[in-house]
Amino acid sequence: MRTLAQHVTSATSGIVRGLPAVLLRTEGAVVLTLSLILYAKFGSSWLLYVVLLLLPDLGMLGYVGGTRVGAVAYNLVHTYAPPAALALIGVVGGSPLACSGALIWFGHIGMDRLLGYGLKYPTTFHHTHLGMIGVRRRGD
Repeated sequence: MRTLAQHVTSATSGIVRGLPAVLLRTEGAVVLTLSLILYAKFGSSWLLYVVLLLLPDLGMLGYVGGTRVGAVAYNLVHTYAPPAALALIGVVGGSPLACSGALIWFGHIGMDRLLGYGLKYPTTFHHTHLGMIGVRRRGD
């Protein structure tokens, strides 16, 4: 059994800090803003945007299978490759709905990064590449 100190050390390793963290959050803001601008120009209804914005968070259901399965499921829907593939399908296939879905998905990921919700590590739900989420840190 691991001690509390070992758990805290492993749960804080791999976290981006300083300027790189600021840049990653700024990138999130840029992606979210670009998503909103492109959606305003080419997307569907704003009701669809609002309804689907949190859909990628269903990836958290993977945590029912444990932290490793949960991290993989969450990360699969919180990286830019899947919405990029959907956008490509939408553009090549001429599907405005697929393009709208991709823009919403990009917006969700950008919003998460802006707010500090990063990709998950298999140690715990709270351990992300942008820091610990939902856990009071010592000194807070």
